[in-house]
Amino acid sequence: MPGVSSFRSRLVRAGLGASAGLLAAFTALAVAELVAGLVRPAAGPVTVVGGAVIDRTPAPVKDFAIRAFGENDKAVLRLGILAVLALFALVLGVVALSHRRVGAAGVLLFGTVGAAAALGRPDSAGFGDVLPSVAGALAGAVALYVLATRAAPDPVPAGTGGASRRGFLRAAALTTAAAATAGALGRILVERRSRGAVASRDGLRLRLPEPASPAPALPAGVRPKVSGLSAFTTPNADFYRVDTALTVPKVDAGSWRLRIHGEGVARPLTHTLDQLLARPLIERDLTLTCVSNEVGGPYAGTARWLGVPLAELLREAGVVPPSLGGRADQLVARSVDGMTLGTPVEEVMDGRDAMLAVGMNGEPLPFAHGFPVRMLVPGLYGYVSACKWITGIELTTFAAYDPYWVKRGWARRAPVKTQSRIDTPKPFARPAAGPVTVAGVAWAQHRGITRVQLRVDDGPWQDADLAARAGVDTWRLWSYRWHATPGGHHLTVRATDGTGEPQTERRTRTIPDGASGWHSVFVTVT
Repeated sequence: MPGVSSFRSRLVRAGLGASAGLLAAFTALAVAELVAGLVRPAAGPVTVVGGAVIDRTPAPVKDFAIRAFGENDKAVLRLGILAVLALFALVLGVVALSHRRVGAAGVLLFGTVGAAAALGRPDSAGFGDVLPSVAGALAGAVALYVLATRAAPDPVPAGTGGASRRGFLRAAALTTAAAATAGALGRILVERRSRGAVASRDGLRLRLPEPASPAPALPAGVRPKVSGLSAFTTPNADFYRVDTALTVPKVDAGSWRLRIHGEGVARPLTHTLDQLLARPLIERDLTLTCVSNEVGGPYAGTARWLGVPLAELLREAGVVPPSLGGRADQLVARSVDGMTLGTPVEEVMDGRDAMLAVGMNGEPLPFAHGFPVRMLVPGLYGYVSACKWITGIELTTFAAYDPYWVKRGWARRAPVKTQSRIDTPKPFARPAAGPVTVAGVAWAQHRGITRVQLRVDDGPWQDADLAARAGVDTWRLWSYRWHATPGGHHLTVRATDGTGEPQTERRTRTIPDGASGWHSVFVTVT
């Protein structure tokens, strides 16, 4: 049947074109990976396009992504970019069967997008960052042109359709092998470039100094023995990570520098890591909380941090807090990936344990948590205080400069709100009737927690048992022995901070300055 045969022929032709498009995209990404390994791994097209997407995404959408995907949000973004690229490549491949130059031009257009994204990144190293996208696009365009020519030669010699397909398959095999080789070499180069950073962290592990001011020993009873309750100290591997870095920066500690400069800085200073390590270090247990943490959410954790008191560094540079007549009221911290965070100078210098941290739970900072140095200011949400991979501190004013998140609608100043969470029983649990231990955590960094209360359904508030207090800058664990009766029940928790201020019932979202409201879970007692 001529009609069926013609349809099958068109279908095969379209399949060859789609395959050509996908192979061209694979070639483009592989060559870009290779060039990025030679130039700068952070300049790879998926990374720079992903960064541009993150930078231009409205704050409510980012907030949704964190709620929906948690710490997998970056993996989802990468998959989304690759899916869009694959669809684009499929279409271009089919188009290239009839219009080869148009198809090749489409690949070059995608490369232009990557180059523009690279130049627009806050951590851009200049025109060198466009090379991976440009080289990848050129390789992809050539691959598509050649493969489309093999898939649909013009004109098609009579009776040579099978030979044409065999020619396409040979070209496709060669293209695949070449692209795979380029991609593998690129990965080797990227890994080789990161070895120095890994070696510098391993070396620091052996010479991390003892603190001049050790953290007080944790009191007995700091964590009740309740199954399902958070540990008081969060292991490094379990500590939450929320940032905008699509690829975790790996900074060589030997080449790292920190510059302190700006308005009101009488003596601009530049410090190496060795210079910081030679100073008297403090060790403190501190709880960190992300502003994107919903009521009852997981983005809070406590670690034992080792670092240099930040206020001392600022005083040595001649910085004076606003309360004593200083001109600068904002400290802008800059990260190696271009991120900027704005912190009130007054809070940094008011006596709290603000620090440039070099250690976390007895070891150098993990790469994902800011190695070699990150900033911490107790009592403030991370987006205004906890700059990872920090490389610069500029003193300025809130009126003169809006950092990254403020430009996107978040508050300039962000003290941590009083929060409490039920860890156990979990939502929709089905405990047996009788004694049930309800337990969780509460935090109000730099104010502390003095009271936690639990309510069952609409009954009276009952005081929970508080675990021993480790300090005003850490969370406090709590538990309550509940005599559970059969049926469905709502369990609700609230806390009171060290100033006597109770946690507000008013429910707000995370934007612009952190979520508020009481956490509750529903359980069915059997």
